[in-house]
Amino acid sequence: MIDRIAPTLRPEGPARGFQQWRDLLFLHWPVPVAMLRPLVPSRLEIDCFDGQAYIGVVPFSMLGVRNASWPKWAGMNFLETNVRTYVHYQGRPGVHFLSLDAASRLAVWGARWLWSLPYYHAQMELTRQGDQIEYTMQRQRSDGRLKVRYQIGREIGPFDPDSIEFFFLERYLLFLEYRRRIYSGQVHHVPYPAREVSLLESDQSLTSCGGVIIDTVPPSFAHFSPGVDVEIFQLRAISAAG
Repeated sequence: MIDRIAPTLRPEGPARGFQQWRDLLFLHWPVPVAMLRPLVPSRLEIDCFDGQAYIGVVPFSMLGVRNASWPKWAGMNFLETNVRTYVHYQGRPGVHFLSLDAASRLAVWGARWLWSLPYYHAQMELTRQGDQIEYTMQRQRSDGRLKVRYQIGREIGPFDPDSIEFFFLERYLLFLEYRRRIYSGQVHHVPYPAREVSLLESDQSLTSCGGVIIDTVPPSFAHFSPGVDVEIFQLRAISAAG
């Protein structure tokens, strides 16, 4: 049984860091479980909605990124794009990242050095005119790219825990394999305020760079959130060495 509510609750203890996530676009495509399976640690189960697995591309802005011990003025601001799929471990649902691109060399270096997360440095730009946003990115020394232009629509939600929108958006746990152990990290924030999206232009090669070949060019699902303020909690080992 997968408990989709427990991860939404704030864990006990102080946060280790703070971030502000803004202008998030959630793009999703259905993909075969068999295609994802070699890309995900064997001890993590692929999380499906009605038997279907998905891959997501999420471009957004990171503001005020800082350790809890840093003063607010020291927070970093940069753009980030994540390629993720959905997994669960012992009934706890979360995300597993196939890649993370950031426009900050320091963020990329820190995540790779500390946890061997698949971070890459990329050139990114976000421009906004009213309710229309254009987001472009190009990974350094790679053909990984994204260009998307979209119109923000009406407000939607809140979402029932059994809905596909909740399945895509309300993810509070990160799972990764590091030095033969499974680690989990948790974030906490209010449920995403969400809006509909009309895609005006969409092109990307990030999924294929990660080993996932998508048959349909436009995503099957698209959602937008203006953003949330986020508490970051410590990554913890949750398994013995495998």
